[in-house]
Amino acid sequence: MTSKNELATFAGGCFWCMVEPFDERPGIKEVVSGYTGGRTENPTYEEVCSNSTGHVEAVQITFDSSVMPYERIVETFWQQIDPTDIGGQFNDRGESYQTAIFYHNENQRLIAEESKQKLESGGRFSKPIVTKILPAEPFYRAEENHQDYYKKNSFHYRLYKKGSGRADFIKSNWAPKKDKTKLKEQLSPIQYKVTQENGTERPFQNEYWDNEADGIYVDIISGEVLFTSKEQFDAGCGWPSFTKPVDNYQLDEKSDTTLGMRRTEVRSKTSDSHLGHVFNDGPKDKGGLRYCMNSAAMRFIPKAKMNEEGYENYLHLFN
Repeated sequence: MTSKNELATFAGGCFWCMVEPFDERPGIKEVVSGYTGGRTENPTYEEVCSNSTGHVEAVQITFDSSVMPYERIVETFWQQIDPTDIGGQFNDRGESYQTAIFYHNENQRLIAEESKQKLESGGRFSKPIVTKILPAEPFYRAEENHQDYYKKNSFHYRLYKKGSGRADFIKSNWAPKKDKTKLKEQLSPIQYKVTQENGTERPFQNEYWDNEADGIYVDIISGEVLFTSKEQFDAGCGWPSFTKPVDNYQLDEKSDTTLGMRRTEVRSKTSDSHLGHVFNDGPKDKGGLRYCMNSAAMRFIPKAKMNEEGYENYLHLFN
């Protein structure tokens, strides 16, 4: 596939919290914190926060659209914000913290408008969606101490994100809503037990523990891509094991103290399904992790069928 680098620019309140969701995802080349939409050149952090320049805090993302389509980037943006708040975001108030999508071409505008209309008609929020969709303007890189803040000051960043109310809002408003009755009709008994009741299937007696075919593993409920056969290895445990996921953003990790053990549970972010656990006894030359998954939580799509099933954007993983 040919690389197709594009820019995406979003204002989502404090730019500290808008880098991590995009950073290090497949196809993302760079995420820069900065300022845009204002009246002056090269504004400082203090000037922007004074709400006197017209700028908003924003992030500008360089991405390969052949790997990470703009539609998915916009979807991720919505999932970080309160799109009904016209006065700022969470504890950060004022015009510099307002939300907006700044499009760089007509295709981006159409995608952004369609995603906003879908959100407005979806019934998730009772109040109007006020996030603006605007043409991109000059973008000014913020001071270096604001770049990659979630990495440089991780402890303060976590406290800030939690204390601001953003983390709780995301959990309350963007978490998947489940219909257990429909899921029981949709899933087999073992699939339901594993994904909805945190069950574990029998080792060496599940569908994919010894699979050697090329392809991808997707969430049995949402269809989101989780793992590829290229990262699968025989851990000798009797369950499909992987050295890493395709996209860390699609997984949630939680502490699990059941069965008298300390483990790290892995769940699907899009469906809130139990997938399995991750351990620190994987191949050292590939990062040392072992994602031990339940076959019943996933569906395998062979490489030869990925195009017809709509996963052509993931064929680059096998190049």
